[in-house]
Amino acid sequence: MKTVILEVKSPKDAMAGFTQVWKSGRKQKADRIVFASPELLWKVLTAKRWELLKALCGAGPVSIREAARRVERDVKSVHGDAIALIKAGLLNRSKSGGIEFPYEAVKVEFLLQAA
Repeated sequence: MKTVILEVKSPKDAMAGFTQVWKSGRKQKADRIVFASPELLWKVLTAKRWELLKALCGAGPVSIREAARRVERDVKSVHGDAIALIKAGLLNRSKSGGIEFPYEAVKVEFLLQAA
């Protein structure tokens, strides 16, 4: 199953993890998208965008219009959300001009701790 892991790490910790994987030569088991803070994660992954990802999971490439139909929203707002998710690396543009969620699962990882 192809999984994307969304995680929250400081830029320093993210670079340290990247360096460790790079030096070891091993391949990561899942794609990772790192956010600098939980607030940034939730700014990108709003409730409406999460709903869009769920509707596209396993669907293959679909048009923006079809995606909007699946989530029962207007095309313009779905287009805006799709662009934000493409920029974040969660959606891909298909050759036909549609959008695709290339994963079968999403895992969100972050730690909330006392200041």
